[in-house]
Amino acid sequence: MNDPVNHPSHYTFSKYEVIDVINEWDLGYDLGNAVKYIARAGRKNPEKEMEDINKAIFYLQDYISRGDNEP
Repeated sequence: MNDPVNHPSHYTFSKYEVIDVINEWDLGYDLGNAVKYIARAGRKNPEKEMEDINKAIFYLQDYISRGDNEP
């Protein structure tokens, strides 16, 4: 059963819910959003698959530009 607010089908399509992976891996805002958009690409709205991919790229570029990936 699809719960569009708490457990939307475009994030619960596999054994692991996307929010659980993001939290378990402690990805933070940018990396978490990148994973979210990659996971839902083509699932939430097939016509906006590339928009979701581009959003993921945006968050990855933001993460890189802020230097959060440096030790």
